[in-house]
Amino acid sequence: MTAPRPLDDLLLYRLSRLLAVAGSMVIKLCEGRFGITRREWRLLATLASRGELSSSQLAEHAQLDRARTSKALGSLVAKGLVSREHPAGDRRLVQLTLTERGRGLYDELFPLVTRINAELMGALDATAAERLDESLRVLQMRAERMAGEAVLPKADRGRRSAGPG
Repeated sequence: MTAPRPLDDLLLYRLSRLLAVAGSMVIKLCEGRFGITRREWRLLATLASRGELSSSQLAEHAQLDRARTSKALGSLVAKGLVSREHPAGDRRLVQLTLTERGRGLYDELFPLVTRINAELMGALDATAAERLDESLRVLQMRAERMAGEAVLPKADRGRRSAGPG
């Protein structure tokens, strides 16, 4: 048997740590300067890049569950950043778009987030950046395939783990 690898060697742990450190700068901008959460920023940015979407489409593109998407959307609508409309009187379908105010917030925040990303990527030369981009693409495809094939129990955060004994 081989010795277990230290936690610091695991890819997902390392990515989580990178996101925690670098992402905290984005969170501080979002919350401190713009009054939105990281999740709200994710939804705004998704709408800005994809255009008008249904709630389900937005949740899928943002890779969030529908409940969290719905809660964040309620907040964004209340803040006047996103509008909900029912096309052609169909009350079952909701189309979401950025309001003028939402577009303005996005247009102000996106360059700041881009600057943080550019500064972080500045640690890599062009060749290393291209290799990282390709590696991330391949890893994303593998993760999506694995997730589609995996048979795992559904998360139950309310259940306490049974300790030893």
